[in-house]
Amino acid sequence: MTTTHATGRQAGFPVDSTLLKEPAVGQAPRGGDPQVRQTVEAVIDDIAERGDAAVADYSAKFDNWSPESFRLSPEQIDEIVARVPAQVIEDITFAQNQVRAFARRQLESLTDFEIETLPGVHLGQKNVPIRAAAAYVPGGRYPLLASAHMTIVTAKVAGVERVVAATPPIKGEIPDATIAAMQLAGADEILLLGGVQAVAALAIGTETIAPVDLIAGPGNAYVAEAKRQLFGRVGIDLLAGPTEILIIADDQADPYLVAVDLLSQAEHGPDSPAILITTSEELGHRVLEHIDRILPGMPTRDFAEPAWRDHGAIHVVADLADAWRLGDHYASEHVEILTAEPRRALTELHHYGALFLGEGTCVSYGDKVIGTNHVLPTRGAARYTGGLWVGKYLRTVTYQEVTDPASSALLGEVCGRASRTERFEGHARSGDVRAAKFGSYSYDWDPDRP
Repeated sequence: MTTTHATGRQAGFPVDSTLLKEPAVGQAPRGGDPQVRQTVEAVIDDIAERGDAAVADYSAKFDNWSPESFRLSPEQIDEIVARVPAQVIEDITFAQNQVRAFARRQLESLTDFEIETLPGVHLGQKNVPIRAAAAYVPGGRYPLLASAHMTIVTAKVAGVERVVAATPPIKGEIPDATIAAMQLAGADEILLLGGVQAVAALAIGTETIAPVDLIAGPGNAYVAEAKRQLFGRVGIDLLAGPTEILIIADDQADPYLVAVDLLSQAEHGPDSPAILITTSEELGHRVLEHIDRILPGMPTRDFAEPAWRDHGAIHVVADLADAWRLGDHYASEHVEILTAEPRRALTELHHYGALFLGEGTCVSYGDKVIGTNHVLPTRGAARYTGGLWVGKYLRTVTYQEVTDPASSALLGEVCGRASRTERFEGHARSGDVRAAKFGSYSYDWDPDRP
């Protein structure tokens, strides 16, 4: 593996560092591939015009899948689940129990309330579930059945009435374990349908697929682009790019463990960044040695190798203060802290999708079994948003009621003055009539008022 030894402040970075390994290529532009955009736009427009017929055409074209119905019947689901080994069912159940327990605790943290700000002025907040949501679970090379836990379980805990789960067939075959995960998670409908055609059908609706209000779940570049183009017509969780891992390590870290964890996320795809920031040059070199030894024998080398070659990096910084600053600059999806005091990151770091503290924890736990949600922001979006959580399936709405006449009169007078300052005469008049009805205010804009 070729390494570099550039020292000093690299362009765009907030601190000086020594680069023991730098990416071979730059990050893909955030706007995406123009050809992907055009293809997705054409598919969406066609499905909006032709409905089920277009969905069927694209499913046959892209997934070699042409069933009579994309919606699995209860009998089909039972038959599929029965084929799944008992140990797989047990593991799915364990993971979903973890996700459910965490989502329920999140829900408990969101409280409805009502306060009285003036005599008889009641203001309230309610958290109301979205009525219908879709959970997209990717297929392809990696059938990410764990995404069923994250999207469906969380939605049902939030109280979503109708959850539609969709996943593509894999090379013309049914992904049994994914369907089992969807069923066990509580999906109300299961579609064996993937790609842009699934996202578009769920957002727009067809003759046989009722539209939803929000679509959640990761996917490839085409799925992400479909969600981007359909946002506004339907809600989305976030726009996910390639999976990312960033590890911050000091001289106490185990270099073998660091190497294994970096490669664990690199295998997601050839464009998945894997970054190490360390205060120890010795550790950085040992990590490189372990990666060079382990990588050639990985069964997923065809993805992990280009990911590490093209998007992997090792920064050596002066101290942890610089490590925190550089970590915040990356604003990575997954940030693993392998230092003597890992919980310091809770106060020192600000930009991340999820933190994994200490060598007993790893990103793979978060991906699969630990219970926090693995649908997380990428490409720096952690600077302004978090990942999928139970609150995403809720709408925080407000209500107000004024029962005291004197308070309504007071508010009416203030509203009239405030509205006229902004030249909103109609708004002002709504305040005027209440100030007059419930108080002693008078106005002259309607001499013939009743």
